[in-house]
Amino acid sequence: MDSQDVTLSLPKDLLQQVKLVAVQQRTSVSHLMTQLLEDLVSRETGYSIAKEQNLTLLGQGFDLTTAGDAHWRREDLHER
Repeated sequence: MDSQDVTLSLPKDLLQQVKLVAVQQRTSVSHLMTQLLEDLVSRETGYSIAKEQNLTLLGQGFDLTTAGDAHWRREDLHER
């Protein structure tokens, strides 16, 4: 995989903590950032796919086994 360098500005205390985590995990800060960004992209992509699938389902309607014929009123279902 080709890589490209980027410049990132972080608060010094955060960078120190990230470096410590990298040492504890026996990896680099660059590798940690790559993992975190890949996870973010994966979650966002997964969310977008699930959203589109659900919107498609909503557009098709749902079968609530009533065949569109409800024999009750809202007031009957929700006691006030």
